[in-house]
Amino acid sequence: MAQEEAPTGSRFRWRTAGRLLGLLRPSKWRMVGVIAATCAFVVLNVAAPKVLGDATDVVVAGVVGGSFNEEMLAALLAGVSVMYLGASVFSWIQGTLTAVAVQRLGYGLRASVEAKLQVLPSSHFDEQHRGDVLSRATNDVDNIAQALNQLLNQLIMSLLMLSGALAMMLWLSPVLALVALVSVPVSTLITVLVARKSQAHFAEQWGSTGELHAQLEEFFTGHEVLMAFGRQDAAAASFKDGNDKLYRASARAQYVSGVVQPLMVFVSNLNYIAVAVVGALQVLAGAMTIGGLQAFIQFTRLFSQPMGQIGGMLTLMQSCLVSAGRVFELLDAPEIPAEPGVTGADPSAARSVADPAEEAASAADPADTAGRVYGRVAFDQVTFGYSTGSPVVQDLSFTVEPGQTVAIVGHTGAGKTTVVNLLMRFYELESGRITVDGTDIADLSRDELRSRFGTVLQDAWLFTGSIRDNIEYGRPGAGEADIVAAAQASHVDQFVRSLPGGYATMLGNDGDSLSRGQRQLISIARAHLAGRSILILDEATSSVDSRTELQIRQAMQRLRHGRTSFVVAHRLSTVRDADLILVMDQGRIVEQGTHQQLMAKCGLYVELYEAQFARREQPKSAQEPGQ
Repeated sequence: MAQEEAPTGSRFRWRTAGRLLGLLRPSKWRMVGVIAATCAFVVLNVAAPKVLGDATDVVVAGVVGGSFNEEMLAALLAGVSVMYLGASVFSWIQGTLTAVAVQRLGYGLRASVEAKLQVLPSSHFDEQHRGDVLSRATNDVDNIAQALNQLLNQLIMSLLMLSGALAMMLWLSPVLALVALVSVPVSTLITVLVARKSQAHFAEQWGSTGELHAQLEEFFTGHEVLMAFGRQDAAAASFKDGNDKLYRASARAQYVSGVVQPLMVFVSNLNYIAVAVVGALQVLAGAMTIGGLQAFIQFTRLFSQPMGQIGGMLTLMQSCLVSAGRVFELLDAPEIPAEPGVTGADPSAARSVADPAEEAASAADPADTAGRVYGRVAFDQVTFGYSTGSPVVQDLSFTVEPGQTVAIVGHTGAGKTTVVNLLMRFYELESGRITVDGTDIADLSRDELRSRFGTVLQDAWLFTGSIRDNIEYGRPGAGEADIVAAAQASHVDQFVRSLPGGYATMLGNDGDSLSRGQRQLISIARAHLAGRSILILDEATSSVDSRTELQIRQAMQRLRHGRTSFVVAHRLSTVRDADLILVMDQGRIVEQGTHQQLMAKCGLYVELYEAQFARREQPKSAQEPGQ
């Protein structure tokens, strides 16, 4: 998927720079300390050459006049030593305060990115490479912190040093100062021209970095498939193309920005020659002393060196601004729409459903003591598409009563998973409405709505931690007895106790040490423990063998008792006992009813059924339509 090119105009650069510096506002007093320490450093560094020039005049006077003032010379040299020592101390203070301020900025930026990822809609991740998003959240943030640390150290110092040296040059000799200033417009022109040229290359460099990360992420997650199909060479060639693209973009960016430093040094050397020649003429004319010329030449170096550093920092500035632009683009991405005021159900009622004691009561009786029913779901003319003008589900209408099990079946791409995504508000409807217990889900907060659902997805997700931790994820703080009970109900307890570490066995890398079926059973145990009033099983048995499927079916029968259940499945053996089966085709419900009713219709459901069971259950399937 092509990534959008980052803007590179001058207005974008200034706006990004201003926003980035605004992030230093919480560390404003540290930055005041940085500026104060830098000012002290510059004052001492600028004063030292003048004192050295006075010392030179003392030596010249002693040699020419025969009267050598040793005490004055010693005092001047001692003063210079103290100045340079003090400058070193203030330089250390400046560096320390800058590092702390920048690290706090990086910390806050990473926290902002993490918080942003929590509120981005699912559609954002559908449209972006995950590797590129991760690159923005890690590589770009790190690049900003590293570049800012150097820029704030050098840029503030260079600007103040430039100002201090210029002031001293004007004081010592306005004529020589004008000669030295001839180099300023030349250096500025070089910097501006190179900045315009290099910005686009840095944008390409960091964009290519994100694309390469996305490619590596795909290779890593699909490693087994890649190996099974013998596509290592093709993957290596694809990686080489991406790596070559990144290399070329990086080389162009570094080459163009790297031209600045040599050019600035060249201009500085020409300026040095001009100052030396004119200064010598000034000394011969008696307008300057030798010590004054020596001091002026040192100030020329102090003036040209910051200009060269500022030009050399162009690489860092361009790279930092591009990374900042990519991060700000992520932070500015449209978020999940703000939560409306909660109407209808009392939030405490939603929380009570997750309470084990009340859930046990509601499992026995779908109505609570107040007479409120939990688990009634209704779709009313729902239409939705992942992209405008291409609906995935159209005019979807059906009602599920509390405690019923509803199966959603159909060919791949029929819109089955989209239905449950809409129910949990991972996406917002284009038209129509969905109600849970009579309340429009658009009027419920997402947290409250999702607190009613227990979910088992097609791809079992396990995080790094123990098996106990992964089951407890369904209800944080659950007791050991509840965890074990959920594991036993899900056929997890038996294989867990055969492991050396039991429930304390550590899982990593998405639980790859377990089979796919075992990972799925743990995710089902998590849903057991959560004890929600509505259950969603999205292809929960698609990745397990027949024996494990039987175990899951038995566990699901116990779990579904007294709960509304949505079962999305390709294996029709898991849905034959459903209270209602919805058959979807091209985003519409084309058939609905029980297994027996649908078999009698001899429609799409029969086609799906016979495709799976005709060969192994030919006698039974031939009779079943007439039952």
